[in-house]
Amino acid sequence: MQKRYYRINRQIKAKEVRLIDETGQQIGIVPIEEALRLAEEKDLDLVEIAPQAKPPVCKILDFGKFKYELQKKEREAKKKQREHAIEVKDIKLTVRIEEHDLQVKLKHMREFLEDGDKVRVRIRFRGREHVHPELGDKLVQRIMNELGDIAQMENKPKKEGAFLTFSLVPKKKK
Repeated sequence: MQKRYYRINRQIKAKEVRLIDETGQQIGIVPIEEALRLAEEKDLDLVEIAPQAKPPVCKILDFGKFKYELQKKEREAKKKQREHAIEVKDIKLTVRIEEHDLQVKLKHMREFLEDGDKVRVRIRFRGREHVHPELGDKLVQRIMNELGDIAQMENKPKKEGAFLTFSLVPKKKK
């Protein structure tokens, strides 16, 4: 994100400015000297808010507090942005996975799907297991039976080298 530079007090080069006081009331178009004088009387800064406007818009405020508020807003925006990001979680299995291990993996998949994340499942075939692709299909069917209530298959299982890969996405809530 691009940092914005604000001109303050004597850095403002315009001859006259549209002035807004510390309460947000528009004072109107005034010469720069008068605007600076009003800001100094109130022990605040004159900050150029909209330099592209004709004449530029300036506001009387505490510049340190203004910068702090901007940083706070940016942090909140970043936090919200991270909350809505969908992650893809990888789960790796083998064709001859033991029952308890499968239950643990299914539990993890369920948690990821309930959090709104996608899950990419990769089933690995080793050695002579390649000759029995039906074992992979059986495991895929088992996973879908267990997670069918909260997940749907995004794409059909696809054999890629030694892996059978497919993705699960959370079902839409009604």
